[in-house]
Amino acid sequence: MTLKERITDDMKAAMRAGETGKRDAIRLLLAAIKQKEVDERIVLDNAAVVAVIDKMLKQRRDSITQYDAAGRADLADAERFEADLLTAYMPAGLSDAEIGAAVAAAIAEAGAAGPGDMGKVMAVLKPKLAGRADMSEVSKRVKAALAPQ
Repeated sequence: MTLKERITDDMKAAMRAGETGKRDAIRLLLAAIKQKEVDERIVLDNAAVVAVIDKMLKQRRDSITQYDAAGRADLADAERFEADLLTAYMPAGLSDAEIGAAVAAAIAEAGAAGPGDMGKVMAVLKPKLAGRADMSEVSKRVKAALAPQ
């Protein structure tokens, strides 16, 4: 079963159970997936669906931060609920050691010698780690690894 099929089945189950919050959040996710498919005229595979979910999670985190700063706990809680639901569809995260090993392997694969090669290394890492690691943290690690000692 593909990830998209699993999401659709979860929406049907939420509809049957009368869980309107869960149903609505899953509908938003399915709409984002469908929009991407229509825009690019492709059928998304699991990796592309994970990328859509990751983008939606980033939006939710940003919204939570802004709502908390504005003192809108009700809206922040709604965003947290959606973020928790979206997180359930993400693949298992990588440990620090696994990320470090992936960064070292990508540096070797790209033949990176200095900070100027950071783009090459990130191009190697992004498809491997997308959805499984925070790419801003990965970027910081790559930058530190490529910095002159």
